[in-house]
Amino acid sequence: MVFPLYDDNTGRTTIPWVNYAFIAVNILVFVLLQRLGTDTDFTYSFSTVPGEIMSGSDIQTEPRIVETPTGQQFQLPGLGYTPFVYLTLITSMFMHGGIAHIAGNMLFLWIFGDNIEDRLGHVRYLIFYLLCGVIASLAHVFTTAAFAGERQDLLIPSLGASGAISGVLGGYLLLHPARRVTVILFRFLTDVPAWVAIGIWFAFQLISGLGILGEGSQQGGVAYAAHIGGFIAGLVLIKFFDRGHGRSQI
Repeated sequence: MVFPLYDDNTGRTTIPWVNYAFIAVNILVFVLLQRLGTDTDFTYSFSTVPGEIMSGSDIQTEPRIVETPTGQQFQLPGLGYTPFVYLTLITSMFMHGGIAHIAGNMLFLWIFGDNIEDRLGHVRYLIFYLLCGVIASLAHVFTTAAFAGERQDLLIPSLGASGAISGVLGGYLLLHPARRVTVILFRFLTDVPAWVAIGIWFAFQLISGLGILGEGSQQGGVAYAAHIGGFIAGLVLIKFFDRGHGRSQI
């Protein structure tokens, strides 16, 4: 597996204020509103629930006992009140399931987002990021609906910035394929072109996603369909948002 640490920013000419704002908002939501992930009422009310998006109506459920494949049981919180279900396509991309979840996402956003903002400009980058996130969430919703093993699968909430960040990676791959990225690759610290780092990451998402879909469920804990959908959205949309700009520096 590949784990990026930083990239070559010598060609960047602007301060990525929007990218900094995205990182700050994610952290503030996790700390203040989610209370480091302990406020399940808020989290389960503003995460994306496939069943709600498909029906267009709010679904509220009671807490229930869930048994894991190992036989362990735990209480799963119920879905809370959501004033406008389609708004969760936005709110969910600013929430996270735990410290490791947000730390990994913010690291990727810190490394790759600034150069995309530098290329697109602040406003275009903001729209590009949010649009990729929404498309990623919809990819997860429709894939879950298509492969749901039972109705309860449609009531599993999803959250995280991974889908939007996957779009950033797709854009980065096309705009800066040869830019050097320092990574930990199979326990070795090395520099590789961006196309290698991102290519390995996407291959893992694709293989993992196909494995989960083969089981007829997406209960693997990771919404790989959102990652794949966001990445493809980034690949497609980046050229539309990049119109009028010169060639990228590598």
